[in-house]
Amino acid sequence: MQAPRCAIILHSDLAPGKATNAAAVIALTLGQRHPALVGEPLQDADACPFPGLIPYGIPVLAASHEEMDAMRSRCAEAVCDLVLFPEEGQATTDYAALRAAMSETPAREWRLLGMALVGEKQSVRKLTAKLKLFS
Repeated sequence: MQAPRCAIILHSDLAPGKATNAAAVIALTLGQRHPALVGEPLQDADACPFPGLIPYGIPVLAASHEEMDAMRSRCAEAVCDLVLFPEEGQATTDYAALRAAMSETPAREWRLLGMALVGEKQSVRKLTAKLKLFS
């Protein structure tokens, strides 16, 4: 079986600090959900061990709310795993409050600031082909 591929998509209007935060939160969740994405441990010349890094690139792409909504729908058909980062994720530092707020709205209605998708290489490329790099 081919190694899974992933991409992170951020809302194109996010300020740099907000975008960095969203990407970091999404990346932590990706590593937890998909440990196969993490490469073998590294070692320096003094035999000091370091945690492995992902062995291939993760594109960080830009999209509008509409593009993310459309991609979210298409990911189910493409059998891709999704990590969603809703606006409310940056509205509070109280995780219990975030969970409570999100439980009141169906996921299809969440306004996304970011998302990641993981799946077969061709599926991920097809879903993200029209998106530009986040800048």
